[in-house]
Amino acid sequence: MVNSSGGFTYLEKGKGKPIILLHGLMGGVENFGDMVDFISNDYKVYGLDLKLFETPFLKCSVKNKAAYLLKFMNHLKIEKASLLGNSMGGHIGLIFTKLYPEKVESLILTGSSGLYESSFGNTFPRRGDYEYIKNKTEEVFFDPKVATKELVDKIFEIANKRDSTVRLLAFAKSAIRHNMAADLPKMKLPSCLIWGKFDKVTPPHVAEEFNSLLPNSSLYWVDNCGHAPMWENPEEFSKIAMKWLQNNI
Repeated sequence: MVNSSGGFTYLEKGKGKPIILLHGLMGGVENFGDMVDFISNDYKVYGLDLKLFETPFLKCSVKNKAAYLLKFMNHLKIEKASLLGNSMGGHIGLIFTKLYPEKVESLILTGSSGLYESSFGNTFPRRGDYEYIKNKTEEVFFDPKVATKELVDKIFEIANKRDSTVRLLAFAKSAIRHNMAADLPKMKLPSCLIWGKFDKVTPPHVAEEFNSLLPNSSLYWVDNCGHAPMWENPEEFSKIAMKWLQNNI
């Protein structure tokens, strides 16, 4: 299921129209979990590893990762795809849509950055403080148990590597610089917003602002979920996404 070719690492599963998954700043393709199994019943799903912590320091920007996505699509000869992005992955999808609109069939955003970036600064990890990292990781979810020890350990390890924290800060600053408020009204493509009702990182008012600025958008809520509803409730998330896709692409 995990492939490596052309310098890219990615999940590939299913058949049908292509959907590319874009993960967030502290995440990876594993964040999409069981959702991949549901959606790949009807679509060709690619989960691209954005390799955030392998990116050269001077290229740590959301715009650079949009260019990375273009290279990935060209490598696999994907002419056009729907993009499904969580957190900073949604932001990368928005920038990609702005730069290469002809390559995007539709957008699905969940807990996306692009309008509300203060969360990055507020949650920037403190090195060496395990309890702080644990609390901040738990805040991402409605159910703190989703923040397993394995996940907390992984984020703690990232937070304690100087090179990783420099990259994190660069990506966070880049997200703040690339606010999308002025660009969203020009994006006419079908857009689906699926938000956790209890998202503390990009709260519900952010979803409502996205919905008001995107001309062709639909907003759906997933109850008892935080910043990553596709992870906390993959079945409900997938039902919403697939029904919307069937009606819009």
